[in-house]
Amino acid sequence: MWLVKITCPEDAWKRFVMDFQRSAEKYQGVCITSKKMSDGTRIMEYKVEDVNDAESFVTDCSNLNGFKADFESL
Repeated sequence: MWLVKITCPEDAWKRFVMDFQRSAEKYQGVCITSKKMSDGTRIMEYKVEDVNDAESFVTDCSNLNGFKADFESL
């Protein structure tokens, strides 16, 4: 089990929300946390079963300008 953590500023979210959602749907993950901070920053955490999916999800997110992602073992 893997925890994928994603953060992005508000402007990046507005520009790439559809691309992010398409990416999130590709992987067998469950969103366990989604927060919008007072400055508009989004923080999301997904639980992903397969390490390859976690790595690919991080790569997809990192390719969206302004998005930062990493993962760790649960």
